Amino acid sequence: MTTPRVPLFIPSQVCTTVGKDPAATPPDVCMELVQADLRADGVSATDVPANAGLAQVVADAKQKGIDLKLVVLDQNPSIDTPLRDIATEVGREFPGSTVLVTSPSFAGTYSPTFDRVTLEAGQDIAKVSGTPVVAAQNFVTELATPHFPWTPFTLLLVLGVAVAAVATRILQVRARNASAPETTAAAGN
Repeated sequence: MTTPRVPLFIPSQVCTTVGKDPAATPPDVCMELVQADLRADGVSATDVPANAGLAQVVADAKQKGIDLKLVVLDQNPSIDTPLRDIATEVGREFPGSTVLVTSPSFAGTYSPTFDRVTLEAGQDIAKVSGTPVVAAQNFVTELATPHFPWTPFTLLLVLGVAVAAVATRILQVRARNASAPETTAAAGN
């Protein structure tokens, strides 16, 4: 038995990325063309000067150990969530890849490698970065930047508090036992 796929909303704006008319081409056909673009160099974007350099960002990310796929939409969809749907669809086609989808005001991400907090931080930086190339560079920088290891810190802190609580209780019991013979002797006189 296979797991049913969650329906995704792929906006018509994805068609302009591959040079198709959104009114005449279904979004799923456009997604197939986007995925074909991504197979070539990891980038699906219109051929405009603002997008020059995206393939280099993908190459730089690969040197940092990040298998990056970039999709750049020229127009915003009505809401930002379809960008994550596009990223998820690309991620299904390219397992193990980290995906960034940008539009002029929004960004969406997908990755089986990075946690959602890191992706959201990179996504937030990508949304306000200006050109698609700068947005992608900033996204990769955020992913490659080491973050404070909160989980080990929290575990050590909890362990330290537990050890301190046990040590305090042991000292209380010892103090009570040490004072008990003196109290008994004083009561017997």
